[in-house]
Amino acid sequence: MVLVYGRTDDDGYSVLRRRGEAIEVGAIRALEEGKPIHGEIVKLNRRAEHPLLFDVDVLADTTTTTATATAAARSGPPQVASNAYREHWDAIFGDGDIKKDSLN
Repeated sequence: MVLVYGRTDDDGYSVLRRRGEAIEVGAIRALEEGKPIHGEIVKLNRRAEHPLLFDVDVLADTTTTTATATAAARSGPPQVASNAYREHWDAIFGDGDIKKDSLN
């Protein structure tokens, strides 16, 4: 259940959410193409008791994506070159010595 209680600076709404026995403070805003999604994608259904009280249907939870979990499991920078690429560096680019004869 969600209670909307105010506006945010970025055209969103401040909310109190009851999830189980816990009460959480948060914000909701409309989805916009090209902007990142933080948290859950939800659908709100107005309750009859109060115009600012809603039931919440979670459509997607973006906090536990596979890409995020995979990236967190790695350590260090991404590998941009394969072992085969490294082994054949000299064959592709030479040994790095520029011969004076080849410049003429």
